[in-house]
Amino acid sequence: MSTLSTHVLDTAHGCPAAGVALTLADGAGATLFEGVTNADGRCPGVPELAPGTYRLTFAVADYFRGQGVSLPEPPFLDVVRIDFGIADPAGHYHVPLLVSPFGYSTYRGS
Repeated sequence: MSTLSTHVLDTAHGCPAAGVALTLADGAGATLFEGVTNADGRCPGVPELAPGTYRLTFAVADYFRGQGVSLPEPPFLDVVRIDFGIADPAGHYHVPLLVSPFGYSTYRGS
């Protein structure tokens, strides 16, 4: 089984994004995990995964509102969905999210 980690960084404020709600779902849309990022912007407890397709969903508008950021209604980014695949059954997959109220970036990290 592969391991998965994530790390959310608030690029608007230059800090880890603590308190971001996230969900992990399988390719069929079934929720496998729900959590909230800690003070370091990480979310421990993500389960190990078999090869397949998955989706991480991050509630970024709720996070930025919680930080006192005035967002338009509707916000430009409400939730960020990252669809990704796991091919290596013994690999580690790290999916960071660098986010601001108006843009985001992700990549396969280490």
